[in-house]
Amino acid sequence: MGLAQDFSKFCNAIRLDNFDEMKTTTGEIAKKLNKVYYELESESELHMYIVGSVGRNTAIKGSSDLDLLFDLPKGVYKQYDDYESNGQSQLLQDVKKILKERYPKTDISGDGQVVVIDFNKYTVELVPGFKQSDNTFKYPDTHNGGTWKTTDPLSEQKACKDCNDKSAGIYYDFCHVLRSWKNTIGFKMKGLLIDTLVYNCLCKNNYFQDSKASYLDILISIFNYLSTQNNKQNYWHALGSNQFIYNLDKGTFVEKAKKAYDKIKDLTLESDNANDLLRSLLGSSFPKATGKTNRFAQNLSFDESYDRGAITEEFIEEKFPVDIRYHLEIDCNVTQNGWMPFNLRNYLAKLIPLRKNKQLDFFILKTDCPEPYEVYWKVRNVGFEAIKRNMIRGNITRGKGRHHKEKTDFEGAHYVECFLIRKNVCVAKDRIDVPIGDI
Repeated sequence: MGLAQDFSKFCNAIRLDNFDEMKTTTGEIAKKLNKVYYELESESELHMYIVGSVGRNTAIKGSSDLDLLFDLPKGVYKQYDDYESNGQSQLLQDVKKILKERYPKTDISGDGQVVVIDFNKYTVELVPGFKQSDNTFKYPDTHNGGTWKTTDPLSEQKACKDCNDKSAGIYYDFCHVLRSWKNTIGFKMKGLLIDTLVYNCLCKNNYFQDSKASYLDILISIFNYLSTQNNKQNYWHALGSNQFIYNLDKGTFVEKAKKAYDKIKDLTLESDNANDLLRSLLGSSFPKATGKTNRFAQNLSFDESYDRGAITEEFIEEKFPVDIRYHLEIDCNVTQNGWMPFNLRNYLAKLIPLRKNKQLDFFILKTDCPEPYEVYWKVRNVGFEAIKRNMIRGNITRGKGRHHKEKTDFEGAHYVECFLIRKNVCVAKDRIDVPIGDI
């Protein structure tokens, strides 16, 4: 199988796989709200809009949010607009109360701009809105005493569909690919920003039906385009709606894209290490190379009768849905008898490997993920010694807290990963390299 076929297989593997279930949930919610607000029995489609990434067809497997917008009668708007103070908050509470009748055993909250329904497999965020003559929607914002704001999801959906049709499916594929990249590397990036920047890049480079560019060429081009964005600008204009997408994460994606571009900029469809590098960026769903000897295995000089079946590794996406929504930063304190303790990240900045016989205390330095969450750790030993000793590890295990202790035993380019699991979804992850050299 060539790399072009590998891209096709990968794109199929990461597509949203539970849309039918989400559609059923959407219908149930619509029935309840239509009955109360429109006196319509068993109406599961009218007045309800699937929005967000799912509505734009750019969500992928593992997505943990379903964004909905329900169009309420105009008279309801006047009722809450006439409140002396924060009728917007009261509207959310009233919609919450109605939905609690339908889902009495489910956690439902109403605050900010949405009513949140916490199902086991995903979270519904419902916006009660009011459709305007130009197909935009007014919706409530409870902050600062309550105001009405405007959103235009239908224009965004149309722009996505038009671009996908014009590009013969390339657009949706790369919106999906970039989400997989974000989840694999482990950083926050708004879905609407991903969709907008992919759109801008495809238009800029004319990657449409007559394009002869391979998916590898397009991916390299997109990473290059993302790396040239200004990480200090205040906002980007969303495709279709032209609304502001505010830069709340300090443009973290720009530096991540620079590293990705540098990693694959010289790859071709014939490169022996293409699959390895793409898997490191896009995740384990990208196929391994077939018909080629792994580039690491080519250099093995130890006994070929070694049981390669013992070389196993677990991946977080095989254990939990992955939808990175929060920031996570881990670090490590290094100690050894007779030595001053030091911080691993600061030490690695000097490009000096660790020595053996040191004690390692990995810990969560900072995260914006709200509790409660579970912490999982993965220790991966890499290199000749790890394979000889049958100690590559790579298992993902639940931690007992915010710390995880190890020690440096043998040489290799090892690393440790940490994952935060919230509501059975991996919502944050980070990695720290642990290079160990000679004594």
